[in-house]
Amino acid sequence: MRVRLTQVEEAEREMSAIAARGARLVAIVEPAYPPALREIDGAPPLITLRGSDACLQRPAVAIVGSRNASISGRKFAARLARGIGEAGFTVVSGLARGVDAAAHEAALATGTAAVFAGGLDCPYPPDNIDLAERIVDSGGAHVSEMPMGLEPRGRDFPRRNRIISGLSLGVVVVEAAERSGSLITARRAADQGRLVLAVPGSPLDPRASGTNRLIKDGATMVTSVDDVVSEIAPMLARPRPSSEHFAEPADEPLLDADESDRERILGALGQAPVEIDEIVRFTGIAPAVVHLVLLELDLAGRIERVGSQKIQLAD
Repeated sequence: MRVRLTQVEEAEREMSAIAARGARLVAIVEPAYPPALREIDGAPPLITLRGSDACLQRPAVAIVGSRNASISGRKFAARLARGIGEAGFTVVSGLARGVDAAAHEAALATGTAAVFAGGLDCPYPPDNIDLAERIVDSGGAHVSEMPMGLEPRGRDFPRRNRIISGLSLGVVVVEAAERSGSLITARRAADQGRLVLAVPGSPLDPRASGTNRLIKDGATMVTSVDDVVSEIAPMLARPRPSSEHFAEPADEPLLDADESDRERILGALGQAPVEIDEIVRFTGIAPAVVHLVLLELDLAGRIERVGSQKIQLAD
């Protein structure tokens, strides 16, 4: 991975552009960072967030599918999104035409999050800009790991897809052809230990060939909202890292790291993953300082995160 340290002036321009958009940067060590996303390997150390972070703290389900979806596909995606939202889940998708747009639209009343492939000031496609604004106005959120002003490129969509699945407990694929980007999201979900669910379709419709193959390969078949909720419900009982672990103590001042702290923490790391709590015990450095230094190292490309609580030196 190539890493380039930004100049101060460039960082200040980025912060100004983020503020002008009404957004903010959220680091992986902050309580507002989505807890499900924090768990995945290669979680972005910083995300740009616009809108409410509350909807990203709730359990979420992603709904993705074909951009040129059929009328029935869009209707069924909307039915799923509405029911999943009413069951207490945030609906996550990628703001694309077709299934994504139908899912966002149906979940406006209950909370939906759109993940951008480019910067938050570059929504794509342009004809969904109005929908994007209504997502924020209704209490939802926009999320991106990309800098402001970056127009999405082809290679950025697979990166975005891993965030869609990372935010979610499960991914429902409504319509997808054999080479659909939605299947990339499904693969990312499987790699991240998320549930993969798929809506069956006619074998005569090429838009259903990918979803039908997912079912043949072991994805859960979905024909109703209950199919999704019943599969996701057991996952809610699994313990997840508490956001309190990342919160700054209310009665202590903000801490800073000196060079000796950085050297001791770096010296404690190797090529084998190690628990963050173990780094704290080994170095005797305050947890807040350890998290701060690890964030610095993460942004510099010097470490890799393995799950939510393990760190190793980057290759």
